[in-house]
Amino acid sequence: MKYRLLGRTGLYVSEMCLGAMTFGGDGFWKVMGGLDQAAVNALVKQAHAAGINFIDTANVYSLGQSEMRVGQAIKDLGLPRNELVIATKATGIMNDLPNGRGQSRYHLMNELDASLRRLQLDHIDLYQLHGFDPLTPLEESLATLNDMVRSGKVRYIGLCNMAAWQIMKALSISDAKGWERFASVQAYYTLAGRDLEREIIPLIGDQKLGLMVWSPLAGGLLSGKYGRDGKGPAGSRRNEFDFPVVDKERAYACVDVMHPIAARRGVSVAQIALAWLLAQPAVSSVIIGARTVEQLHDNIGATQLCLTPEELAELDRVSRLPAEYPGWMLELQGKYREVQPVCN
Repeated sequence: MKYRLLGRTGLYVSEMCLGAMTFGGDGFWKVMGGLDQAAVNALVKQAHAAGINFIDTANVYSLGQSEMRVGQAIKDLGLPRNELVIATKATGIMNDLPNGRGQSRYHLMNELDASLRRLQLDHIDLYQLHGFDPLTPLEESLATLNDMVRSGKVRYIGLCNMAAWQIMKALSISDAKGWERFASVQAYYTLAGRDLEREIIPLIGDQKLGLMVWSPLAGGLLSGKYGRDGKGPAGSRRNEFDFPVVDKERAYACVDVMHPIAARRGVSVAQIALAWLLAQPAVSSVIIGARTVEQLHDNIGATQLCLTPEELAELDRVSRLPAEYPGWMLELQGKYREVQPVCN
């Protein structure tokens, strides 16, 4: 397992992060995994043994059950706290009360304390806004996150699923106020969905933010187990919950190219998709959410797979985004500055 700095912080995180959305669950959340404590303990144990030091959960996953199972697994396995980087999130709907959601100071403070209780921890290493709240002023949310860091209950802060302008606005406010700055962005990014490359990845590079990738297999579509009819093996998540939104023809075209590469390498199609992400310079950590130890073992195997320049070029050809304005104009004009005349 390799470790990468999270943005411009001094924090090293494993290049693969164990996602906890599959932990626990009733009703809707059972589709994601519904794993009981014994199954969770087995996954956490395997991940830790493989060198994964990064675990990502959220308060809304199974309405707190995921956090409870993460915390109990750490306790049951006796894992050293100083070897783990624990991340969680808040914003989603936790109850039907008026203040049971969002990014108000009221809600975030309540949810931080609730997450700490469920995780059985005295601090959270990375606390993330789980999306954008159009009602709460960014200043209120950012001031609250800053206070959380100053209190010692939170070490670093991050965000998920925001537009580039929203991220930049938040960073500008924090810089102007001298508040704690976002260290990371958590976002959807796959071979079949490279939209992030238009605005957010250039921003990440400019502002030196870490990138955590969720749903790296596009909800299973890039595992190679789905046919063009969209149907996967019995019990597959996408059969019940068709998410995230994906251009499926593009996804199947990617899978058609990945199959022969995987066959030549003697690995799974999923490992090819994960190895492509690990080869992207902007990526800090890829979040893998498994239901079984076999699936987790296969995913972790991607860390040992180094795609050749020819394989990367082949994957880029089938997956690259169509040119859009102003991107093609910026690229064209940028070339004017590549070579400077030299005067003797």
